[in-house]
Amino acid sequence: MYGLIGRILAVEGRREELVSILLESTGSLPGCHSYIVARCAEHSDGIRVTEIWDGPESHKGSLQIEAVRDAIARARPLIAGFDHRFETEPVGGIGLMAQ
Repeated sequence: MYGLIGRILAVEGRREELVSILLESTGSLPGCHSYIVARCAEHSDGIRVTEIWDGPESHKGSLQIEAVRDAIARARPLIAGFDHRFETEPVGGIGLMAQ
């Protein structure tokens, strides 16, 4: 298992637009067990993204999916920066299912 936890900083006042784009391409991500997008309580333009994958290859492979590539291209102008990024090795817990 392979995990990523990161914080993206949106361009001031554009967080909700960026959140929407990040959530668009989550329908079919082979090898992805969990992809959670959350607003940061501590930063008005911050977004936390938590991902769990079969392995790093699955994560890299997702970046080749056309819908993901399109979302990344549209999101780039809305991203002011990335200030935290952690790789993890998930070992268990309770998963969240998309509704």
